[in-house]
Amino acid sequence: MLILAIDTALEACAAAVLDTDAGELLAQEQMLMKRGHAEALMPMIARVMQSADLAFTTLDRIAVTVGPGSFTGLRVGISAARGLALAAKRPVVGLTTLSAYAAPIIGRSGSVPVISAIDARHDHVYFQIVGGDGSQLVQPGIASIDEAIAAARFGAPHLVGNAANILAERWPKDAPQPVSVDAQPAPDIGWVAWLGAAANPDTTPARPFYLKAPDAKPAALPPLAPAASS
Repeated sequence: MLILAIDTALEACAAAVLDTDAGELLAQEQMLMKRGHAEALMPMIARVMQSADLAFTTLDRIAVTVGPGSFTGLRVGISAARGLALAAKRPVVGLTTLSAYAAPIIGRSGSVPVISAIDARHDHVYFQIVGGDGSQLVQPGIASIDEAIAAARFGAPHLVGNAANILAERWPKDAPQPVSVDAQPAPDIGWVAWLGAAANPDTTPARPFYLKAPDAKPAALPPLAPAASS
């Protein structure tokens, strides 16, 4: 199976092509950035596809991160994935950034739980907790940092995500300490591709996975002017 993976959810723009039969990435590229994903993504995808020496119609599916993350970044990646999938007549699947963060650790963590955490600002994090076997212990949600730490009642965990250091710095001294702290700015694009290969297109749609409403609110409409009297 040939998978094109795309990630623009957080502070990186990344694309990769995975050949599951060969068990390797044919091409990949990542650029760290806080903004500018819209300008960077399509040229990056073109370079990755050219490096892999593939046409879009040879792909079996497209995988894209759907959040939580930057509202603008998510729209860029999801729109690109949907557009390419429509043009190539291929299915597209959506993967959460929290799952993509946890994926490379689950297979080697034994019985140690994995906490994926993303900075939601204002002293909050998006987070989920999974067991070493990938079982869901705490479903994805948003909580204050203290509430997220309090939910970690499953023993010393692996911390991963762009908020891993934030949790580690606030971790109670009298609690079992984290086994590892991996503060990646964005998920490994290779694992996004592998998750995309395993996903079911019928149950993992490429639509934004929001855990809170946008910070920016639409401006209120001005009041209607009174009707002129006759």
